[in-house]
Amino acid sequence: RAEHKCQGPQQEWWSANMINFLLMFSRQGKLRLQKWYDATSQKEKKKTTRELITTILARKPKMCNFLEWKDQKIIYKRYASLYFCVSVSPDDNELISLEIVHRYVELLDKYFGSVCELDIIFNFEKAYYMLDELLLGGEMQETSKKNVLRAIAAQDMMQEESEAKLSALEELIS
Repeated sequence: RAEHKCQGPQQEWWSANMINFLLMFSRQGKLRLQKWYDATSQKEKKKTTRELITTILARKPKMCNFLEWKDQKIIYKRYASLYFCVSVSPDDNELISLEIVHRYVELLDKYFGSVCELDIIFNFEKAYYMLDELLLGGEMQETSKKNVLRAIAAQDMMQEESEAKLSALEELIS
């Protein structure tokens, strides 16, 4: 875990809010996106995912969005039909983690125009790319929504150009 030493005028504090993993799943318990920032076996990932989805879906809507689970702190939030869930160490700040989840949802909303589960299903690579632009190694990489959306737009442009070249090549071959 990397710790960044920050100094203020009369204070010294360390910021090390690192996400261990992020899960996105539906109200029906279908996993739609997962990103792991710690080395974890496939068997352990499946077990963790199954346990957390079951636990979170069983909770009532008015219950707290923070859970202490094993040796981790779980922060989750429901947006429409999707749940976003992150794991951090017990001494990390829950509100910062919740804000990171919210920032990700805002980016998805901005890009897809009110994101829904089908957007994630049919454009999962965009959702992963956006997450990779926002988080690096489980830590916030880019705080500016504009910069993330610019990077996504640049990637979309490159993809369109490569598809245009590919179709032109296919026409030449035909």
